[in-house]
Amino acid sequence: MTHRFVIVDVFTDRPFGGNQLAVFPDAADIPEALLQPIAREFNFSETTFVLPPQRPGHTHRVRIFTPTQEIPFAGHPNVGTAVVLASLERESSGQDSANFVFDETVGTVRVRATLTPERNFAELTLEKAAETQPEDIAPSRLAAMLSLPVNKVGPLVPWSMSVGLPFFCLPLADREAVGNARFDLDVWEKILPPGVWSRDVYAVAGDFAPGGQIKARMWAPADGVPEDPATGSAAAAFAGSLAARLPDREGVFAWTIEQGAELGRPSIIQASAEKRDGKVIAIRVGGNAAIVADGAFR
Repeated sequence: MTHRFVIVDVFTDRPFGGNQLAVFPDAADIPEALLQPIAREFNFSETTFVLPPQRPGHTHRVRIFTPTQEIPFAGHPNVGTAVVLASLERESSGQDSANFVFDETVGTVRVRATLTPERNFAELTLEKAAETQPEDIAPSRLAAMLSLPVNKVGPLVPWSMSVGLPFFCLPLADREAVGNARFDLDVWEKILPPGVWSRDVYAVAGDFAPGGQIKARMWAPADGVPEDPATGSAAAAFAGSLAARLPDREGVFAWTIEQGAELGRPSIIQASAEKRDGKVIAIRVGGNAAIVADGAFR
């Protein structure tokens, strides 16, 4: 039996940028034992398998795998999967937009996809706040992990954050520091050993005020991802945690996040968080996606 897959580049408007994703739009007949080996064979940051929903009110169940494990949520797999499904539905319906309600381990993920001749765009919505916790690690050790001078760490204190997948958020002094960082595995293993809440490192710099431009990089060696070209789940947690700190009690607060230039796969992520009565009630992440190939897994 053959199983169709589609390869899509996410958080870019053109092929060969952004973050690669393999989508199996009809994975119901793929044996459970093959899901992880298939993801390992593609060796992208993530591969998604689309199944019938298990809970009422959902359009699809989506399972997400890195090369080493299944994860409860990720950003670019939701955006890319929605664009692929909308493209397939357009072949029969002729509609250029579609709304999806994905049933995932993290819970319900709503995604709207819009297809035009100029671009394919999708935005996910999580109706939740980010979980956060402060981190107390000496700046000198953090600087060593990224092979940077100690004065390039800060000025904000690092924190861990999650909307389903946790990240260690490490603010740096400027965009140049993010670009110059060189990840040191030996130091990372000592600073963030197995058992800590998050071992995935998300380095950021730029204007943290609403409307600001952020430069980011993300390393997740424990997940088989030496460096990620675009990390929507980190962007979601980042926007949610920044919005929660704002004194504003109402409003929508957005940031534009650039990532992937150092890998030759530039990416642009739009991330925002909505507050009501002083609390974050929704987090959104959106971006373009370019379908580049399809085929059959035998």
